[in-house]
Formats: sequence, structure tokens, C-alpha cells
Amino acid sequence: MPKLTEKKKTSQKLPKEARNSLNKRQEEIKQLSKATEKKELIYLYNTLTRKKQPFKPIQKGKVGVYSCGPTVYDYAHIGNLRTYIFNDILKRVLAYNGYEVKHVMNITDVDDKIIKKVQEEKIFLQELTHKYETSFFNDSAELNIVTPDIKPRATEHIHEMAELIKKLLKKGYAYKTDDGIYYSISKFKKYGKLSNLKLKNLKATSRIEADTYEKEQANDFALWKFFQEKDGNISWNTEFGKGRPGWHIECSAMSMRYLGEHFDIHTGAVDLAFPHHENEIAQSEAATGKKFVNYWLHAGFLKLAEGKMSKSLGNIITLQILKDKNFEPLHYRYLCLTTHYRDELAFTFENLQNAKNSYNSIKNKIKEIKRNMDITGIRSQEVQKSKQEFLRVINNDLDMPKAIALLHAMLKNENLKNSEKYALLLDFDKVFGLQLDKEEKPITVPDEIKKIVEDREKSRKAGMWQVADSLREKLREKGYAVDDTEKGPEIRKV
Repeated sequence: MPKLTEKKKTSQKLPKEARNSLNKRQEEIKQLSKATEKKELIYLYNTLTRKKQPFKPIQKGKVGVYSCGPTVYDYAHIGNLRTYIFNDILKRVLAYNGYEVKHVMNITDVDDKIIKKVQEEKIFLQELTHKYETSFFNDSAELNIVTPDIKPRATEHIHEMAELIKKLLKKGYAYKTDDGIYYSISKFKKYGKLSNLKLKNLKATSRIEADTYEKEQANDFALWKFFQEKDGNISWNTEFGKGRPGWHIECSAMSMRYLGEHFDIHTGAVDLAFPHHENEIAQSEAATGKKFVNYWLHAGFLKLAEGKMSKSLGNIITLQILKDKNFEPLHYRYLCLTTHYRDELAFTFENLQNAKNSYNSIKNKIKEIKRNMDITGIRSQEVQKSKQEFLRVINNDLDMPKAIALLHAMLKNENLKNSEKYALLLDFDKVFGLQLDKEEKPITVPDEIKKIVEDREKSRKAGMWQVADSLREKLREKGYAVDDTEKGPEIRKV
């Protein structure tokens, strides 16, 4: 009976000589990084200016990034998660270029939707929000999203919000009514500059849907909502009245608390540009008299064949649903990288299957490279060429589709040795975050599959190639593949 090797690990242990050579090669690539990183500017599409601009940090070598985080009243769907993958790629590209990144992402743990669900389920606020916050960060970890440096919760920053509202009242940008404190957008002459809207063109419907209270003007928005019976026990006491914060003031207060009154980059999904981010600018700049943020970056929608994914439409797809269909979270991450972050991502399970196949082909190529690892010296000219092209592409508004194409081309490049390809792959994956060299869990191969592999191996040895090929196809139909190695056939899932 031929010896069968079930796939247990992608990362095989290399001989000591090869490991030493690879370590040396990776160190040489680090040196190449230092030599090339200052030659390429990062260009980012700024929603504020509506064009790509070279990135210039406020403080040399350091970047402050604020991302609008999850509203924790339900499980995150894959459309939500696409935005957080984009945030992660941005952070990785900045770090790859040598910047020290301070990333703040808030947790919205009080708003209209949360209060409504608390009342419906008759549970405590923290009980609800803790459940979905935990789920969100579990999903993020499975997608290999680097945890933000600071994760402030709205409910823990009521004081900062109250202080900001006091400033706006004092400066005349806010006013008090019977049911709350509102921001008067007519007082802020630059209102609409982010979303390219004119004050005179705004209508009553052009406001955040959750704001249903009476207003002095149709699109004035709530900074503070006075307590109502429907809020239950969710309220805080301030000098201007008992109540809870409006949604927009939360992000202004928390971002400035940790990044200062003027910082580099603010990110979010494209649907947050108006009114949420527009209102953040109005509040923050009115209160401080300073420019709030230099660069505004927005991720595009994910859409299904039938249209937008929405909890209200009942057509959401969670990460768990993908896993139940035999997809790994990193297959979805790979799919996201094949579409530019600003473009609409058309999601189908066929597209996800194609992404899975492509991802697995890279993993299999890595296995092949590691089985045939050379230990000769690095040819820095060819490696540097690959490195510089990769840097140029990722620095062009985070062009991940082209970067993925470069990865595939690099793996096929006959001018690169296997050790060079492997070192470059590990280097590129610092940006992709695809864990391309991660050890995989052992798989349990059914006896039926083992029998097919054994029969195929016998056919190969007997020169019965057509039979062997038909058995390989039969394996694929059952969700398995076989790699022929010096140690014998290796079985893996596809």
C-alpha cells in the first residue's frame, strides 16, 4: 500500500542551513525596505478634496487615524466587515512605509437602535452591547484585522461629550429645546464641504434617520437628547439636563480625546460621509476653531445580486454563514482585496469560491517553494525591482487588486529563486494580512477519500494515466485534491 501523507501544516520545517539563508535574505529585504520606502509617496483619495493627494502627516513619522467603529446591537455582516478590512489595510500600508500609527476606533454602545433592542429584549444595556462587541472582535480576529490601539466606548466618554456640547452652546452653534440640545447647521458656513452639499439645497429628508425630534431647522441634529420614558434607565445627568448623547457628538468627542483637535486621517463606510462625518466636522471645527481632519477616506458598499445588504431587508450574511458553507474568513479577506476599497464589491458565492481557489493556489505554491528551497545568495537587483513595484502599487491609494496581481506574477517569476520568492511573499503579506504561511489545522480524511488516493497511486505506478486523471477529478468533485511529492501523495481540502 502506498504511503499517504495527510496535509497537516503549510509551514514545513526547513533544514538549518536553509533557515539561516532565509533569515539572511529576509534581513536583506528589510534593508531594501529602508532604502526604498522614502522614495515613494503615499497617495490617498481624499473625500474632502475629491481627488488623490500625497499624504503628508502632521507630525513627521507619525500618523493619527480614527475609524468609526461598530454599533453593537447586532452581529456584524460581511458588508460591515469589509470596511474594517479596509481600515486594516490602510494601517498596514502606513506601517509598511515606516510610519508609527496610532489607531483609534470607537464602539457605539448607546444610540436609538441599541435602546430599542434593549427594550425589546428586556435586558440591560451592557448585557446587549457586550455580547455583540465580543462577537465583532472575534470576527475581526478571524479576519486577521490588527486590533486598534485604543477602543473607546461611547458610554465611557459622556463627560467629554458634555464638555464639547457646553463649548458649542457658549459659542452659539447649539441651542436648547424642550426635548434636547441641537446643532444649528446654518451657523456653520462651511457645512456640506465634505459631501459637496449646499445649505440652501438641503431638505428635511437629508438628515440622519434616527433623529425624529422637532428642530428649529429641518436638518439641525441632536447633540443631546433629554430623557424620555422610552429610554428606560439609559441616561446620564449633566448640568444641562438628564439624557443621552446624539450619535454624531460621540465620534467628535472620542476622536479629539485621543488624537487631538486636529489629526491626520478619518475613515468609515461611504454612507457615513453624510450626515455623520459632515456633522462631525461641523461640531468639531465650530468648537475648536481648527481644521478637524486632513484626510477623509471612505470604503465602498458591498452589494448582493438583489441589491444592498441590510438588516431591515433580512438579507444579511455574517462571517458564521460563510464558515457554515465551508469558507474560511481569510477567503473573504482575499476577496475584499481583489476589489479596490472605493469600488462597489459585488458579492456572490461564486466570486467567493473563485477567491478561495486563488487563495489556496497561493498556499500550494508556497508548499512547492518550501519543498524546493535553495540556499544560495540573494540577487538584490531582481528582489529590489519586485519590492519597489509592490511599494509603488500599494502607495497608489491602496491598490490591492494590482498588488495581488503582482504577488501572483512574482511567484511565477523565473528570475527569482525560491528563497527570494518566499522572503518577498512574507514581506508582502505584512500588507495583505492573509497569513499565507500560517500553519493549518490537521484535517481528517475519510476512508473513502484515502481509498481513491490509493487507487490513483497504483494507477500512476502502472502507467495508467487516464485512470489516474479521472480519479484526481473524482477527488476534486468530493472537495479534495492530492499533491504528488517525494514523500508520497499529500491530501488537502479544496
